[in-house]
Amino acid sequence: MNGAATALRALARSGAPALLWRTVLVACLVCGIGLLPWLSRTDPALTVLRARSADRDPDPETLRAIRDQLGLDDGPLMLLGRWLGGLLHGDAGTSWVSGGPVLPGLVPALGVSVLLMAGALAVAAATAAAVCARTLRLGARGRLADRRPGGTATAVLAALPEFLVASVLVSVIGVQLGWLPALGWYGPQWMVLPSLAVGLPAGAVLGRMLDDLLPGAFAEPWAVAAAARGVPPKSVARQAVRRCVPGLLPNLALFVVGLTGGSVAVEQIFDIPGIGRLTLHAALSQDLPVLQTGTLALVLLAATAGALARVTARLLIGPALRDGALQSLHRPRPPAPRTLPLLYAGLLVAVVGFGLPRDPIALDPLARLRAPSPEHPFGTDALGRDVLARVSHGALTTLGTALAVSAAALAVGLLLGLLPRLSGPLVDTLSAVPPVLAGLLVTGILGSGSWTPAFAVAVVAWSPLAAHTSALLRQERATTHLTATRALGAGRWYLLVRELLPAVAPPVARHSLLRLPGIALSLAALGFLGLGAQPPSPDWGLLLAENQPYAERAPWAVLFPAAVLALLGALAVTAAGGARLPRRRTRPAGPAGPPADRAAPVPPRRPGRPTSDLTSVSASPTEER
Repeated sequence: MNGAATALRALARSGAPALLWRTVLVACLVCGIGLLPWLSRTDPALTVLRARSADRDPDPETLRAIRDQLGLDDGPLMLLGRWLGGLLHGDAGTSWVSGGPVLPGLVPALGVSVLLMAGALAVAAATAAAVCARTLRLGARGRLADRRPGGTATAVLAALPEFLVASVLVSVIGVQLGWLPALGWYGPQWMVLPSLAVGLPAGAVLGRMLDDLLPGAFAEPWAVAAAARGVPPKSVARQAVRRCVPGLLPNLALFVVGLTGGSVAVEQIFDIPGIGRLTLHAALSQDLPVLQTGTLALVLLAATAGALARVTARLLIGPALRDGALQSLHRPRPPAPRTLPLLYAGLLVAVVGFGLPRDPIALDPLARLRAPSPEHPFGTDALGRDVLARVSHGALTTLGTALAVSAAALAVGLLLGLLPRLSGPLVDTLSAVPPVLAGLLVTGILGSGSWTPAFAVAVVAWSPLAAHTSALLRQERATTHLTATRALGAGRWYLLVRELLPAVAPPVARHSLLRLPGIALSLAALGFLGLGAQPPSPDWGLLLAENQPYAERAPWAVLFPAAVLALLGALAVTAAGGARLPRRRTRPAGPAGPPADRAAPVPPRRPGRPTSDLTSVSASPTEER
């Protein structure tokens, strides 16, 4: 019996169950894509015909010829078997739309997307460094007590949709100023604007997550000792970043896959022949060989990025993880008094309340694209509809659904993040699925409806939160105070409820709030693609997409919805630190000042020792607990 248990433990440590689980997930994903035309209850021959030639008449003879050519009458299982059999010999089949082989067209598209991803990662790294610069400067000098809570500009940048940033860069820098080329993909100059459009929002999100971890790193004993010994602040800041980066590496791997296959809108705007655009067109035209091969390439990229992230994390803090010698980065602290969330919430409520009495679908052809005025404070769109009314009415459905999806994603992400062996392969697989493809699969299974986009976004929205939870949990289990608590006889349930969850849940919850505006936009974007709400619904994504062609002539039709979306992002990020009105300071009744028993004694200053480094550092996590 003991020998069997030992063999099972050795098998689990070898990684064979995880590899088997990953293989099963990839097989289910590929099979689900192969069944997409039959799940969506559409005629694949008709879809392929429309993709080949929209003007051709779909008569029965033409459709029958397409079915015979593609072998559709043999059924999905036979088609899937043929594709897998050819894949084993290096042949991914031929495209149903173009008729050419898949691999010669897919490999260059993957190379273009990987190159764009590399440029976007460079921009994201620079943006994250700019976001954390103030915290690094103050923390390295032991002056974090002087830091005021902020992050409004970062929240606005993180909340802006990629296609809106891309549209502004194209119209302003590419067209009006002519500084950089705006369309095509012919050399390094054509990389700059797409990399900025994709990397700026991603860098803002990563920067906020890193800025959330840095104060705990600067409060650790090594940082206190380094400051006391006179170590240069740059070295202390560099080591603090190294201490915090392992907790972000899983999400960085997800960003790599998302930037490669998920930046479809940016590739469309800049006319970039990447794999995201190729996969989107294949999904809409039900070109199964191209869609299956592209998704499989993204899954392999996700697995590779995840493996590299885990290896890098072990190289950075491997010995400390093994020996249980880490300090907790997440110590409980009361929320700072701040009124910014209340201010942003009041502005958002005022905008929504002021526009609700207006009609969001009333057409006025004589008032097309009018500038803001007392009659139309946000101006009108191309059909003469009041933009303020559409923004206000769209907030009711968009925000309500986004909050529900965010809460569900947070709950699922925390739960599955506590089981990394189960959720790790699942996260790597789902992160390779673009939201559009997820929406098509969910629509095919559940049918079209008002809650179909919400379910489709929720299917993939929990994976970054689960990856964040697993990374923080792995480090929290290796902390010294947890080892001491376990040595005193604490059980697993006590450690989970009283130690691990209080340390991991707050940063993950702040991460979910940071993603709230993106979830709201993803919901509306799926509705715009016909997978949920249809025009004239006033969803925010529809507003931005419908008014984007008129951005140069009527910029208010795009700027005001984007400003409200950015306001939502600022509210979500600032509310993560708590909201509380500052207490009013009461002056003493007499000139004698406060009573003597309430006055805190000032410790004498010893010569030769820096005072700022000692007074600004709080107690270690072990002493607190």
